Amino acid sequence: MKHLYLNLKRFDIPVELGGVNRLAPVEQWGGRIVENTQEELKQYDRSEAEFVQFFPETHLLNALAARCEDSPVQIGCQGIYRMNTSPGGNFGAFTTQRPANSMKAIGCMHTIIGHCEERNDKAGILQEAGKTDRYAVNRILNQEIRQAVGAGMKVLYCVGENSEEQLRWKDVLKEQLETGLEGVDKTQVVIAYEPIWSIGPGKKPADKAYITKAACAIKEITGGCDVVYGGGLKEDNAGMLSEIEEIDGGLIALTRFQGEIGFYPSEYLRIIALYMS
Repeated sequence: MKHLYLNLKRFDIPVELGGVNRLAPVEQWGGRIVENTQEELKQYDRSEAEFVQFFPETHLLNALAARCEDSPVQIGCQGIYRMNTSPGGNFGAFTTQRPANSMKAIGCMHTIIGHCEERNDKAGILQEAGKTDRYAVNRILNQEIRQAVGAGMKVLYCVGENSEEQLRWKDVLKEQLETGLEGVDKTQVVIAYEPIWSIGPGKKPADKAYITKAACAIKEITGGCDVVYGGGLKEDNAGMLSEIEEIDGGLIALTRFQGEIGFYPSEYLRIIALYMS
C-alpha cells in the first residue's frame, strides 16, 4: 500500500495578506481542492494507494462536504490535543484545543502529529518556561498519538533530525520513535521521515542513499511500520523516491516553488502520477 499525503498547512491565506492562496475565496477553498482532485484520483487501485488530505480546521467541514459518493479522498486534521473527552469525564473544557473525539465526530479519520513545525512550537514553549528537557516534546506527542488512536483515527507521525543532530541521526530517530510510539498500536501509524537539515531554500536535498538508510532504520526500530518521505514529495524527486523499496509514499505540501508559489491541484495530481508510474 502506498500512502500519498497532502499537508495544506495555512495555504488558504490570500496573497494580499501574505499567503499563497490563488485558488478560491477562503470560504470555498477546502471544497475546491477536493472537487479538483477526487475524480482523477479514482483511476488508482484503492488496494494499492490511499490519498489523505490534511486541512486546517476551518476547512474540514467544507472539504468533507465536497467529497462525492465514491471519493478516494480521505480527510485528516492537522493535529489533536493530548487530552480528550470521555463519557462521565471531561465533556470538552479545552478552549482553543481540538480533542480527537471532535475531529472524529465530524468525519476525520486521519491526523498528522509531530511535524517539525509542531515540534519547534512545543520546544519553543518549553524554552520560554526555562526547560531544556529534549525528551519532553516526544512524551507530549506520545500523548497526542495515544488519544488519536484511542479515538479510532490513523496517525501520520513525523520524525527527523535537524542539522545539529545529523551526526547522531539514528539515535535521534530512535528516541522520537520509541518515546512517541510507546504503548501505541503501531498498525494504526505511518511514519513520515523529515530530514529537517535538508528542507528549505538553499539547502542540499537528502539523496537516495541517505533516505534509504533512514527508512531502513525506522522500519528496524518500529518493527516494520510503513515509512513515507516527509521532506516533500515533488515533481523533481518523485521518480527517485518511487525507486526506493523502503519508502511507502510521500507527503506533499507546496507544488510550486517559483513564480506564483503555492499549491495547485493540477500540479499535485501530476506529482502523484509521476510517483505512481
